[in-house]
Amino acid sequence: MVPEFRNDPMIDFSVPENRRAMEETLARVRGELGREYPLVIGGQKVWTGGRIRSINPSNNRELVGLVAKATAREAEQALEAAWDAFPQWSAMTAPARARLLFKAAAIMRRRKMELSAWEVVEAGKTWDEAVGDVNEAIDFMEYYGREAIRLAEPHELTPFPGEETEAFWIPLGVGVIIPPWNFPLAILTGMTTGPVAAGNTVILKPASATPVIGAKFMEVMEEAGLPPGVINFLPGSGGEIGDFLVSHPRTRFISFTGSMEVGLRINQLAAEPHEGQIWVKRVVAEMGGKDAIVVDETADLDAAAEGIVASAFGYQGQKCSACSRAILVDAVYDQVLAKIVERTRALRVGDPAAAGTQVAAVIDQAAYEKILSYIEIGKQEGRVVAGGEKGDETGFFIQPTVIADVNPNARIAQEEIFGPVLAVIRARDYDDALRIANGTMYGLTGSVYSRDRVRLERARREFHVGNLYFNRKCTGSLVGVHPFGGFNMSGTDAKTGSHEYLLNFLQAKAVSEKL
Repeated sequence: MVPEFRNDPMIDFSVPENRRAMEETLARVRGELGREYPLVIGGQKVWTGGRIRSINPSNNRELVGLVAKATAREAEQALEAAWDAFPQWSAMTAPARARLLFKAAAIMRRRKMELSAWEVVEAGKTWDEAVGDVNEAIDFMEYYGREAIRLAEPHELTPFPGEETEAFWIPLGVGVIIPPWNFPLAILTGMTTGPVAAGNTVILKPASATPVIGAKFMEVMEEAGLPPGVINFLPGSGGEIGDFLVSHPRTRFISFTGSMEVGLRINQLAAEPHEGQIWVKRVVAEMGGKDAIVVDETADLDAAAEGIVASAFGYQGQKCSACSRAILVDAVYDQVLAKIVERTRALRVGDPAAAGTQVAAVIDQAAYEKILSYIEIGKQEGRVVAGGEKGDETGFFIQPTVIADVNPNARIAQEEIFGPVLAVIRARDYDDALRIANGTMYGLTGSVYSRDRVRLERARREFHVGNLYFNRKCTGSLVGVHPFGGFNMSGTDAKTGSHEYLLNFLQAKAVSEKL
């Protein structure tokens, strides 16, 4: 009997023993920097001529690792290996597949401190953000294993005289998994093991900014006993192997998390059938956000300011769920803005390897330059009241930035920046605030701080986002607790961590026999 699902607990770093353990683990991980990691195709380690260089974003002179870089040749081999593995893996019972995921979750749980340390070094996550990411990866495997077992149970059908009928789910085939760098273990693990739990085999193309963490995931899966070819590890460029795999006639589905622009391109490429293709490809695309927190005059203003700052600057704002717009009604605008500025200026910015750091570097040079360019735009579109400058130039540090008095239609209020930049917008009243909140092409997350029950119920109906929160921050969704996915240009609303998620990778078959 599989026990009831529970989210994995955080590590309490206020406990001295835990702090010392993390410091020691970081030192051990630093001793492994610069190693090389191969592709994994059909269970075999494959080396290529090219390498992806992974750099510590908080110290851009520090090489995290070198990861083999695939070409179209290796992509074709990976497709072949995945299809070779599919018949046996799909025929395995759901409980057997789930047991492998539970084993992998147990290994990750034992290695939680180590995997968190790798996230600190490669992804620039603070200690708590790193542990939260590893916890979510564990949760996904525990949850999706249970879901695979549940979905294997008989369907309830209406009886019909003279016939024996049944319906059941079957896997789709081979899919391509393209996860993002910002949750390099959590989202990667969920996107990969969900389809695998459902009986599919996959090609995993990790983000080029965080490929070493992807290699660590493969170590865990291999230790858990994953059969060869079920997950094929294929780092490489999107232009060379990403487009190749998405367009390939033998690809059955694509699961993508990343920017709107790339997601729309994948959707377009996948929609075009190619010679030999006998199916309509499925696309699961989780894309961007321009998320808002609304505060009215009845709210707990201190709690609202805390939630806004945590949502805006947690992991340097590099979350599709991050609060990038604070919409404050006129009656409390100045009060809440002052509280936001005070809390933002108090944030501890620095190397995430140090205990107590709250804001670290952004992921790479391209993100650094993009975010700084948006700050310059923001200086013309509003009033910088906190931050607005570079940080320590040993890494890609940017000061947490608050820009006040922003027009709802300004670029920094409409375009996804994906960094530590918050636009603060004045609304006339609550009606105006809801109108502004809905006034973007996105619809991922949002929050409302209010003590007015009627207003909260209006937001429940009218605030058009996939994940809406009342009187709490708009980040920090938990597997099984907050099914995650957005509306409009935020994606296909696949609702990760939900009872529905595995259905994206299954198809129903009905069988009737005349008696």
